[in-house]
Amino acid sequence: MTTPSPAPTSQMANAIRALAMDAVQKANSGHPGMPMGMAEIGVALWSRHLRHNPKNPQWADRDRFVLSNGHGSMLLYSLLHLTGYDLPMEELKNFRQLHSKTPGHPEYGITPGVETTTGPLGQGLANAVGMALAESLLANEFNKPDAKIVDHHTYVFVGDGCLMEGISHEACSLAGVLKLNKLIAFYDDNGISIDGEVIHGFHDDTPKRFEAYGWNVIPGVIGHDVDAVDAAIKQAKQSDRPTLICCKTVIGEGAPTKAGSHDAHGAPLGDKEIAATRAKIGWNYEPFVIPPEVYAAWDAKESGAKIEGEWDKAFAAYRAKYPQEAADFERRMSKQLPADWAQKAQAIIAGANERAETVATRKASQQAIEGLSGVLPELLGGSADLTGSNLTNWKAAKPVRVGEHGAAGNYVNYGVREFGMSAAINGIAVHGGFKPFGGTFLTFSDYSRNALRVAALMKAPSIFVFTHDSIGLGEDGPTHQSIEHVSSLRMIPHLQVWRPADTVETAVSWTQAVEHHGPSCLIFSRQNLAFSERTDAQIANIAKGGYVLRDWNDEIPARKIILIATGSEVELALKAVEPLQQAGIGARVVSMPSTTVFDQQDAEYRERVLPQGVRRVAIEAGVTDFWRKYVGLEGGVVGIDVFGESAPANVLFPFFGFTVEHVVETAKKTLG
Repeated sequence: MTTPSPAPTSQMANAIRALAMDAVQKANSGHPGMPMGMAEIGVALWSRHLRHNPKNPQWADRDRFVLSNGHGSMLLYSLLHLTGYDLPMEELKNFRQLHSKTPGHPEYGITPGVETTTGPLGQGLANAVGMALAESLLANEFNKPDAKIVDHHTYVFVGDGCLMEGISHEACSLAGVLKLNKLIAFYDDNGISIDGEVIHGFHDDTPKRFEAYGWNVIPGVIGHDVDAVDAAIKQAKQSDRPTLICCKTVIGEGAPTKAGSHDAHGAPLGDKEIAATRAKIGWNYEPFVIPPEVYAAWDAKESGAKIEGEWDKAFAAYRAKYPQEAADFERRMSKQLPADWAQKAQAIIAGANERAETVATRKASQQAIEGLSGVLPELLGGSADLTGSNLTNWKAAKPVRVGEHGAAGNYVNYGVREFGMSAAINGIAVHGGFKPFGGTFLTFSDYSRNALRVAALMKAPSIFVFTHDSIGLGEDGPTHQSIEHVSSLRMIPHLQVWRPADTVETAVSWTQAVEHHGPSCLIFSRQNLAFSERTDAQIANIAKGGYVLRDWNDEIPARKIILIATGSEVELALKAVEPLQQAGIGARVVSMPSTTVFDQQDAEYRERVLPQGVRRVAIEAGVTDFWRKYVGLEGGVVGIDVFGESAPANVLFPFFGFTVEHVVETAKKTLG
């Protein structure tokens, strides 16, 4: 059997157009216009530049490709199928159907070759900034004068929508500051969005905007000319700055009546238009049929295996000369913790217990970070311009700065860019090689919200540090006082949320976040919180999310109540035990630093901590409705359902009812 001669680039591009049309039509849902318009850009990048191996999508030094305009997912699915990834034609036929590997927008962990979940516009671009930053930092850490084992590019496709979203400003400004020259973005400048011509709502001078960020800009590239795009990529690779390649395209290119119109953006073209398109572009094949010569032109399995094989040889030589660095690189890229992690983690927790300090949990967090920094060389911290308040740095932290060989360091000054920071952290996390975290005030988690949701959707091991967790921050007032935020974060599936009560619970929350195969939010106080003494068994149970911190005395006949508290309110619950006992009420105090983790425990443990038939009162400086799932309608909640006030914390807490007297009164009312 003879191997067919590869098809010309025009047919390679038309294969993408045909697959996009056919899949969207079969699903009766989707976005055919962007894949049809960016087909030649895909040909230029994927067939001439992208270093990847379809048979090993996790190869460490592969180029990363991100489809930020993720609504055009059939472009990516077509590229993955055609180049040889484990994405058979049946999956393309099942586009947007239940349990297929071709969901409506690309999803990390679902489709081989998809590097990150995209669709919420602009976030893929910010993820790509994080990936490019990870590459630069890893290269500076592991490459040697005689050995380069980290040397890959991050490519990202973006549309008008990505650039309209504010996150693009945050992320791209940061990329310019850090001179991430391995980042190359392709702007699909087709002038069309869902509402029609973008000029009515978006007429930025995009090239000048990116030049102002410090990017290398290549304007005026005809996006339907494969050779022109190829030349632009070659030029971009020579730059010492990130590059934006501005590609002028026609949305739905090839469609006789719908090309260049918003009619091609987000709906099937229809059988009549598809037939006319096939005739116009000379694609004389049935739906979902790709001729052998087109497959031959696209097939990257052999070339990918060769590229990875060459890297494997280079890495073997690197391992022979630098065995410790090689072992650490492999461990980190496989997302494994150090062999002595469990022992070191316990030492961090034990140290917090031995210090027995009354400090703000943001300070306890910094102490935990200090301990982690000596255990995890992959720790990569940062803050959205609040380092002195979040206390996210540590003594040996090295600010990320640009040097002769790119960015280096382990602490990122993200600037006032909460959303961009969070999405970049997600990009770093899925890239691999680092355990990234970033901090801001809890009330600004609202700015980060969609990135937190996407992190949870991907189960990316991102760590988000939020300080100033309640009315306890005081005089800054209700604009900065978090009321609903903790409860709202707990509602996001797969997001692990911790609000610890003291140094020990803080240390445990950090170690759990490091171990967690998914994102975590660590929520800390501004004000000092009292240390609580615990047994070894109680310390062990902190990791279960909720545990009995102070139990009632079963030898004393009494009515019984359970006080459930988190963070700064645990101290309040403990202080209420004695007056309740004097009133003939035995009180159990349950500290619940993580409701999300507690809910994952088995029923037997949860029943031991919160036995049925015993009335409960929850105490937290936040909205009350969330706690009804634990206390029921018959239980009590000491919380706050209004926005705060500007005043010192020691004035605000009693003003809003966070007093021992109010807790006791609520407990009595709950018992009737």
